[in-house]
Amino acid sequence: MTENETTPGSNFITTIIETDLKANIHNGRLATRFPPEPNGYLHIGHAKSICLNFGVANTYNGTCNLRFDDTNPTKEDVEYVDAIMEDVRWLGFDWDDRLYYASDYFEQLFAYAVQLIQAGKAYVDDLSADEIRQHRGTLTEPGMDSPWRNRSVEENLSLFQGMRAGDFEDGSRVLRARIDMAHPNLIMRDPTLYRIRKTRHHRTGDTWCIYPMYDFTHCLSDSIEGITHSLCTLEFENNRTLYDWVLDNVDATCHPQQIEFARLNLSYTVLSKRKLIQLVEEGFVDGWDDPRMPTICGLRRRGYTPEAIRSFCDRIGLAKRDSVVDVALLEYTIREDLNKRAPRVMGVLRPLKVVIENYPEGQMDELEAVNNPEDPNAGVRKVPFSREIYIERDDFMENPPKKFYRLGPGREVRLRYAFFVTCTDVIKDQTTGEVIELRCTYDPTTRGGDAPDGRKVKATLHWVSAAHAVDAEVRLYDRLFSKANPDEKEADKTYKDFLNPEALEVLRDCKLEPCLADAGPGYFCQFERMGYFCVDTKDSQPGVPVFNRTVTLRDAWAKLQKKS
Repeated sequence: MTENETTPGSNFITTIIETDLKANIHNGRLATRFPPEPNGYLHIGHAKSICLNFGVANTYNGTCNLRFDDTNPTKEDVEYVDAIMEDVRWLGFDWDDRLYYASDYFEQLFAYAVQLIQAGKAYVDDLSADEIRQHRGTLTEPGMDSPWRNRSVEENLSLFQGMRAGDFEDGSRVLRARIDMAHPNLIMRDPTLYRIRKTRHHRTGDTWCIYPMYDFTHCLSDSIEGITHSLCTLEFENNRTLYDWVLDNVDATCHPQQIEFARLNLSYTVLSKRKLIQLVEEGFVDGWDDPRMPTICGLRRRGYTPEAIRSFCDRIGLAKRDSVVDVALLEYTIREDLNKRAPRVMGVLRPLKVVIENYPEGQMDELEAVNNPEDPNAGVRKVPFSREIYIERDDFMENPPKKFYRLGPGREVRLRYAFFVTCTDVIKDQTTGEVIELRCTYDPTTRGGDAPDGRKVKATLHWVSAAHAVDAEVRLYDRLFSKANPDEKEADKTYKDFLNPEALEVLRDCKLEPCLADAGPGYFCQFERMGYFCVDTKDSQPGVPVFNRTVTLRDAWAKLQKKS
């Protein structure tokens, strides 16, 4: 990875960091962390945070930890832990030996909770979760004290030890901070710090039956690890007051600065983990790595590159207010990346057979084709040409309109890298009337270029030799939602009602150049005139490739919006 790929652009966060480093705050150290909860797969929104945290650490010679905030065993799984590590590495970042888990600190977190109890700043409450909500009050009305708010320190310590020992049932008691039930920030109205969960933890087993809440765990884990700048998204802005309160009221080793930035909101996409889980569990998609999903593993399977995702995150920058980024910018970024690197090949997705009647039977020519005009080192390849070829069905019309310049009866076009051909006859299915074959003639003097007599044609078509074609399945992926803001409330509708029925089209009789016969999983290329594609990493078999469309060559959605 080059410096340009990891260096975040100048923004309000880098300004704060540079100011702190110059002032020798934290003794001139910079330490960040990426702290996912292992209860789902990472998505493109997480990529923004990953690039920020690891990026500033790389830029300013700091460190970035990977820490799993694994405090809710009812929703967590080692499957998610493994997938998250794979995604971070695939994006191009590494935490070296700094892999941590909040569960590593459970004993120390318990000791911090005891400190709060001993200082009279935490108490065991017998109210249920619903009763706690009812007591909390509103933005205009103060909350009510719990009847158990004034228990003695000794009683609270005894009850808290009993909670740890498993003496009480789930939901029967919690540990709450004793702050201010009239605080203008509702989060500060005696928030819950611990709850009883008699559930096996994926790392600690049955050692614990009480688990700390996220807000209590997160700030203390940052402090234990010596984090200097705790970078998080705007939804945690109100939580910063509690973050600071906890650290100010225990013997914390250091006090990181929490800084919030706007999360990534992407058009035609949902990034709520809860909603993504619903899409998977209710069968709207084929798993977390479905190429229609905005998950990092889904984008990887679709053919997105880590370089493109990092470039996208750098492009969108950092802001202090939420906004929506057009998904077209993400698509543009992957086009820009693949345009420089993807080999060009020819693939016919909806084949129509063409017989070139004046081409000698049994003859085969090898024509020279450019691998990538954007890469001077890409070289050339040989493409076989024979009497029978396939062209794209959409490239022929029996009765073409005025502005249709491709093939039609009596029309002449250029075959890419090959010859001029003229359509002389149309063969139809006698029952359905469907065009099933074309008869053409070719001009051998036009090999690989223009006609010697100077005549011009208005269209160049891609093609594949029928005798040498590789059969393949091609999956045309598109945006998962048909509405720019699927989360926008509409009468009697949810985001699921805006799922795009055309988000996936499967074509099973595609014909590809023979050079693609041995293309391995993850191989990407451009099918000329059709888009960028990659070999599916899950369903492809040797000699039977499955190609996923990564992105079209142009933003077709922009054209549709202009017409509507």
